Amino acid sequence: MMDISVKKFDELSVNELYGILQLRSEVFVVEQECAYQDLDAKDQKALHVLGLKNNSIVAYTRILKPGDYFKEANIGRVVVKIAERKYGFGHEIMIASIKAVREHLNTTTIHLSAQTYLRKFYHSLGFIEVGEEYLEDGIPHIGMLKK
Repeated sequence: MMDISVKKFDELSVNELYGILQLRSEVFVVEQECAYQDLDAKDQKALHVLGLKNNSIVAYTRILKPGDYFKEANIGRVVVKIAERKYGFGHEIMIASIKAVREHLNTTTIHLSAQTYLRKFYHSLGFIEVGEEYLEDGIPHIGMLKK
C-alpha cells in the first residue's frame, strides 16, 4: 500500500524535495545510464505527485499545466523505485496523477512523452500514440495522448 499526496513546489519539505531528486537520479541517471539535465526549471511550476511507503518516496510524477511543456497538460518524470515495481505502484501513481490533472487543472487532456518500452503500460491507462518515435536523451520515446 502506498500513500499519495499532491503538492505544489513551495509546499514540498526539504526532505521531500531531496527524496524526489534522489529517486529521479537513482532511476533515470544511474539505472538507465542517462546523463541528462534533470533540473530544468519546470519543477517550480509543477504539481508533484508523491507515492510514499513507510515515509519514503517510492513513486513520483510531475504534472505541468497546459502551455508549460505541451499545449495540453503533461505528466512526466514518471518513476517508481526498482524494488517497488512489483506492487503495481506505477499504475497507482499514474491513476492518482490523472485524477490530479482533472481536479487541479480542470482538464482531462494529457500529453506525455513515453519511453517506447512502456507503450502497453500507457495504453492500459487510456493513452494513444501520437506522432513518430523519437530519441530523447538517447532513449527511444513516443508521444502519447489521453482525452
